[in-house]
Amino acid sequence: MIRSKFLFAGLGLSTLPMLHVEARQKPNVVFILADDLGYGDLSCFGQEKFLTPHIDRLALNGMRCTHTYAGSTVSAPSRACLMTGLHGGHAPIRGNKELEPEGQFPLPANTYTLFHLFKDAGYTTGAFGKWGLGQPGSSGDPNRQGVDEFFGYNCQLLAHNYYPDHLWHNQTRVELPENADGNFGAYSQDLIQQHTLRFIQENKSKPFFLYVPLVLPHAELVVPEDSLFEKFKGIYPETPFKGTDSGPMFRKGGYASQLYPKAAYAAMVTRLDMYVGEIVEELKRQGIYDNTLIIFTSDNGPHREGGNDPDYFNSNGIYRGYKRDLYEGGIRVPTVVSWKGHVPSGTENHFAFAFWDYLPTFADLLGRKLPVKSDGISVLPTLTGKKKQKEHDLFYFEFHELNGRQAVIRGNWKLLHLNLKGDTVYELYNIASDPSEVHNVISLYPEKAEELKELMQEAHTPDPNWPLFN
Repeated sequence: MIRSKFLFAGLGLSTLPMLHVEARQKPNVVFILADDLGYGDLSCFGQEKFLTPHIDRLALNGMRCTHTYAGSTVSAPSRACLMTGLHGGHAPIRGNKELEPEGQFPLPANTYTLFHLFKDAGYTTGAFGKWGLGQPGSSGDPNRQGVDEFFGYNCQLLAHNYYPDHLWHNQTRVELPENADGNFGAYSQDLIQQHTLRFIQENKSKPFFLYVPLVLPHAELVVPEDSLFEKFKGIYPETPFKGTDSGPMFRKGGYASQLYPKAAYAAMVTRLDMYVGEIVEELKRQGIYDNTLIIFTSDNGPHREGGNDPDYFNSNGIYRGYKRDLYEGGIRVPTVVSWKGHVPSGTENHFAFAFWDYLPTFADLLGRKLPVKSDGISVLPTLTGKKKQKEHDLFYFEFHELNGRQAVIRGNWKLLHLNLKGDTVYELYNIASDPSEVHNVISLYPEKAEELKELMQEAHTPDPNWPLFN
């Protein structure tokens, strides 16, 4: 583990004296998850074409984690890894699988999630944004997975569109007549943000776990025609995107047209940053900021849909690949952690961890023993600046689209298995000396490749719902 002073615009914060992790009262936890935000999409992670001052401030007051992995390279399986503490070879959801009339393949009824952990510890739980882990009324419905209050999109396909005809508040379908007949009346993410802030206000006097799976900046590239959008128009070279503005897929998953796709993307990330700032300010306004652990991250790498151009924004930083890739650019995500007096301020940390580590980490935070097996480890020692930190033996990923893909990482070595359902290919990289995965060295280190192949096979447990090799 390496920790160093982190500077912004020439300003540095000295590290605060560490306090014991055990707070005088139970700490609140706010987990903010961006959608398709790339590693390089934050100015505190190198973005130069727009700024994210609120998230930068969060990092300045906390820790910037530079080597963190999402659960997968697309939404549903990544979130399933987060919720269950299992990597993609064991998790109950391993891909995006749509179900009629609305929603995705559900978490099983007996799943133990982050929400159950916090409920067992006496917390109130809320989720506001995009769910994607089970259609309304199914076993994966958020209210059946430990969520006290949910507001947002149940279905991640419908979450492609920011002016939907309805959202969900727990079991109630909330109609949005302002968006009928193709109108642009109610921007969904603004509505979701209102519920997020209200949850903080209503639960300020008791411990809560707040999960905020923001929809931004997932395509479609659409934001309100306000000052946030206007300030970016005309400053980037634009290629208009012709999308779905009518027909059966209009606001049913199809991406709308956009004359200014680059300006829209910059405005979407800026809006996301604004929401993060509002959440922090609300915590301060209610007098509970100091007793709140805040984590900000993304569910996978940057997308190339709806007219987006991640190469222009250098959205994946130095890393190769995008959403749907198992190269580092598809699975390595920016992470910021802040908790006054507990997470050392103005620091960065290079310790490698992944989404399945959050369940055991939160169990450690709460002083509770997990009643289920997890593939993760507690990274609380890392987040609080402690020296003794258990390390992972390996990281494993699988992806069930594009003929199937697998990846395993042990130490500095990473093996990729591509095109499982065709002419299969293996690639080997040393991600310490070659973090951009430019040099495939499998011919130079055949014994290392064979070692990782065995680990890859062992990490994958077959599941009839997810036939990776068929």
